[in-house]
Parts: sequence; structure tokens; C-alpha cells
Amino acid sequence: MSPLTLWLTIAGAGAVTFALRLSFIALLGRIEIPPFLGRALRFVPAAVLTAVVIPLLFYENGALDVWLGNERLLAGLAAALIAWRTRSVLFTIGGGMAALWTLQAIGLSL
Repeated sequence: MSPLTLWLTIAGAGAVTFALRLSFIALLGRIEIPPFLGRALRFVPAAVLTAVVIPLLFYENGALDVWLGNERLLAGLAAALIAWRTRSVLFTIGGGMAALWTLQAIGLSL
């Protein structure tokens, strides 16, 4: 792939992404959405985050990896516990990262 093709592809992808996001902002400013749809849309970020994170916790190299030696799964459980107790995104991310790094450093192997 030539450098020009690469930059045109990047610029095109950026323009399409910008247009999609702008369309929702422009439409939601002019159209009133039904209350049930507004309530449903509040759950989209949590659903997307879950869809991205859960496979990272349970799968490694395309295989299911559910056991006590899975550092990512244990760190995810620690992060879930922190989120439940503190309701703080900052503490949840920091605690989950600290748990993962600690488990990887000690080389948990059961």
C-alpha cells in the first residue's frame, strides 16, 4: 500500500466517523426522542464496555480461560468488587490495574 493510499484511507475513515457522530448530535438537537428510547440509550455505554471487556477477561488466544490462575479474570473480579463498594470509576480502574499488575508480578500459578 502506498503512503498516499494509506493517508487517504485514514482521512476517509475519519470523515465517515465524524459524519456519523455529527449526524446523531444534529438530529438529537432537532428531534425529540421518546422517553423510553432515552432511558434505553442510557445503557448503551455500559453494554458496549461489557462487550469489549468480558472477552478479554475470559478468553486467551481464542480459548476459554476460566480458572484461578487467570490474572485478568481475578483482576476483573477485584475491579467489580471495588466498583460495587465505592461506585467510583477512578478507584475501579486504578484498583483493577493495580490488582492485575500485582498478580502478574507475583506470577500467580495454582
